[in-house]
Order: sequence, then structure tokens, then C-alpha cells
Amino acid sequence: MPEVIVIGGGPAGMMAAGTAAKNGCRVTLVEKNEKLGKKLYITGKGRCNVTNASDCENIIQNTVSNPYFLYSSLYTFTSEDTVSFFENMGIPLKTERGNRVFPASDKSSDIIKGLTRFLQKNKVRILLNCKVTDIVIENGRVVAVQTEKDTLKADKVIIACGGLSYPVTGSDGDGYRFAKAAGHSVTKLYPALVPLKVKEKWVASVMGLSLKNVAVTCKGEGKMLYEGFGEMLFTHFGVSGPLILTLSSIITDKLGKSAEIYIDLKPALERKKLDERLLRDFEKYKNKEIRNALGELLPRALIPVIVSLSDIDETKRVNEITREERNRILNNIKQLRLTVTDTAGYNEAVVTKGGVGVEDIDPSTMESKKVKGLYFAGEVIDVDAFTGGYNIQIALSTGHCAGIAAAE
Repeated sequence: MPEVIVIGGGPAGMMAAGTAAKNGCRVTLVEKNEKLGKKLYITGKGRCNVTNASDCENIIQNTVSNPYFLYSSLYTFTSEDTVSFFENMGIPLKTERGNRVFPASDKSSDIIKGLTRFLQKNKVRILLNCKVTDIVIENGRVVAVQTEKDTLKADKVIIACGGLSYPVTGSDGDGYRFAKAAGHSVTKLYPALVPLKVKEKWVASVMGLSLKNVAVTCKGEGKMLYEGFGEMLFTHFGVSGPLILTLSSIITDKLGKSAEIYIDLKPALERKKLDERLLRDFEKYKNKEIRNALGELLPRALIPVIVSLSDIDETKRVNEITREERNRILNNIKQLRLTVTDTAGYNEAVVTKGGVGVEDIDPSTMESKKVKGLYFAGEVIDVDAFTGGYNIQIALSTGHCAGIAAAE
């Protein structure tokens, strides 16, 4: 019976361990934390968007880095398989807007319970509070895993210990170190699906303001980098929310160069229509100060920002506003500009962009092309996707693929 050691108790590791055990291996899952699924517990604000109820092609289209590497694993373990898996483990699921799938209870702990049941059912040995220090390789093949306490003999080893995002959950880049020590390339690493910091100080005055149905574009070095429509949020240092997290995955490796975000606060109105609307409001409130005349058009917190950026005295009467000043207000409503300076870092990043180079991994088995019996699964690989349940699906699919292959 093959002896398989899985390093990491996140979704990829738990799926890999349970699958290898189900297929006839003796499996030990080693986790440095005091419990399994620590990062999974806080994902989706504690609700855990476990997959996206769409076909493999859609998941691949929503994968930012090396999407085609995932073809085999995603087709072997699909989003439908994920839904069936959890429901068979007694965890009912529900599908929300954008095909996002959550536990019906809205509790991420239920997803962890489902994966834990899978491990228990297949008699996986679980070692908690156990840190792996080294993978022992002899003659080009895995022979053991060294922990701080013991040496565990192994025929196969699956590295599934995540990336660098949310380090409070134990993600400290162990997997990258093991991969490098075994001769694998690791690409440059960046925080992704992460809030962005901006240069403009006024954002602190609108902290907590959420904008819905806005259009966001991002330009850098004279090129259009991103266009999106949806929701965003202002923070004390910059911007966040679904639109911004998606944008971050595209530009995080381009920061350090100039990147500017433009927010269209009224994308449903073309400029001419917006001007007509503004003129109607100006006629209605012609004797009021400008700061009190935009309440039907803009969120209250944003009015002083737009007025100030338009270089208008906020106490100026509406009937004294010039055409040029009105044009400046229009410009700021249609193209509210922010200058990106940095990301909020790994502490607030949902995933890590970059990882073990896919050229070193067999996409149909997740086995290393350099070391026999060594496999990779989940975030440690150089694959990342947008929000919407895609990243957890990738973790489960690659974990399943590695578990099957390790058992063969």
C-alpha cells in the first residue's frame, strides 16, 4: 500500500489526502496549524464561495495565470462534481448571483466539516501542530518528509500548503521553499485579489462608501489594462470591493509603473444626457449653494469631493456656476480619477499571484517533472483566478487530480 504524505490542510490538501486514501493509499495529512481549513474559514467573509456553477470553459476564462494548464484537472473534477461532493457529505449548497455557490447555512465551517468527514471516512491520519521542515529526496525520487518532531517515510508527497496570502492563517511560503529546494522554478510572487492604495488623500473622507453599478477603467503606460462594471468600495487608504479585487489581479504585477483608475459614476447616462440632467437639477436648485444642489445625482459623501476636484467654491450659488465649471463637474462624474500607488499587501490578499512554474508540473497528474513521487496542488502553483469561487474550485480540482495520480 503506497505511503502518501500531504503537506497542508486547506481545500487542496484535504481533497488530495481524501482522494488518495479513497483510492487505496495509506495517507498522512500534515498541518502546521492547530486545525484544518484555517484560511478556508475566513474566505468569502466567513461564508465560503466554494465554487462557481459554470462549465470548465468559463472557469478557464476567469483564470488569470496559466489557464490552459488547468484543462485536465478541471475536466476531471468539475464544479458539478464539487456540488455533488459536498451534498453527498451532508452539506447542502445554494447558488447566488453570478453562479457563486455557497453552503446553504452561509457558514464556511460547514465546508470544512464536509472535507473533514471525507478524510475521516477514508481513514486519513491527521497530524496537527506539525511543521514540515524538509522533503527528503534520493536518486531523483521522494523518500521521506522531515517534520520538527519526526521523519515520515513516503512513497509520494503532495505539496498543498498554499501561498503567502493571509499569513495569519499560516501561509508563509513553505511550499515555494520546498519546491525550490527540489529544483523547481518559482515565479515572482505578488498579492492578488487585494485592495489597492491610491495617492489621493480625499478617499479617507468617503471611507466606507459603497458604489453600485459604476464603470471602472484602468490605464497604464498609455494602454487600457482593464474595463469593468459593478460594485466597489472606498477604504481609508484607497479602494476595494469586487471590481477592484478583479482589477488588482490584472495589474498587481505592473505596479511600480503608472496606473490610473477612472470611475464613471453614471455609466447609464452618456455625457450629453448627463449634462441635460445636471441642467435640470441646476434649474430646480438655482438659488441654492452648489454643495446642496447635487444630492439627487451623487452620494452625499461624494458631493464635497466632486465640487472640490472641480475647483469650485462649495458655497457658490448654482445660478452663478459657469459653463466651464459645469463641464468640470461633468468630467469628474464621468471620469473620477485615482492614482494607484500599491496594493494592501498579503495581509489582505485573497490569493497569491505566481508560484511553482507550471512548466515543471505534469498538468494531467500534478506530478513534478523533476522529482518522482512529488506532486503539487492549489495556490502553491502559478495559477490564480478572479473572485467568484474559481480559486477554491482550482484548489479542489488540482487536489483531486494529485490524489488520484499519487494512488496509481
